[in-house]
Amino acid sequence: MLTVKRKQKGKVKNNSEYWNNRYLDAATGWDIGHVSRPLKEYIDQIKDKRIKILLPGGGNSYEAEYLYTKGFENIFVNDIAKRPLENFKKRVPSFPDSNLLLKDFFDIDQRFDLVLEQTFFCALPITLRKDYVIKMHELLLPEGKLAGVFFNTHFDKEGPPFGGDRQEYLKLFQEKFLIKRIEDCYNSISPRQGDELFFIFIKK
Repeated sequence: MLTVKRKQKGKVKNNSEYWNNRYLDAATGWDIGHVSRPLKEYIDQIKDKRIKILLPGGGNSYEAEYLYTKGFENIFVNDIAKRPLENFKKRVPSFPDSNLLLKDFFDIDQRFDLVLEQTFFCALPITLRKDYVIKMHELLLPEGKLAGVFFNTHFDKEGPPFGGDRQEYLKLFQEKFLIKRIEDCYNSISPRQGDELFFIFIKK
């Protein structure tokens, strides 16, 4: 049983109603409408299409759609909000319902070979970042990978999104993960050029 106990301080925007309303109100500035280039290029070099992959906080999940069309067999999309999973299912009606995980990320009780990170980490309150690291470590199989993009900038306005930088991420992850790569993201979309890091972490 995977258990991460979370202590939330103050007003936390981390509930299904808040995020569902963001989709209903079309207040989804993070949604670029297609698979992001950094994740697309990373996916394109994966040879084993049988590996078990999780996309947490997947939203409309164009990355999952891309994986599915490429023939990956074992994809799971998680979100705390119902609406984006419904949007995804409309676009990809043959995707298995059992692989759509409508629940809090911290309540997922499976293990995966790979977790792809795309705008989920930055949506969580900063007070939950240590819990994120612990949970990711628990979710991954031995030598499993966490890969994707983090923001490499700090925001003036109250989040989400919440920013950060390379040194903060190294401090957070290096105890439980081997840092295979964390570098400036050369293939970010234009609005995020210079503001993203691409990373690959391996479970210790």
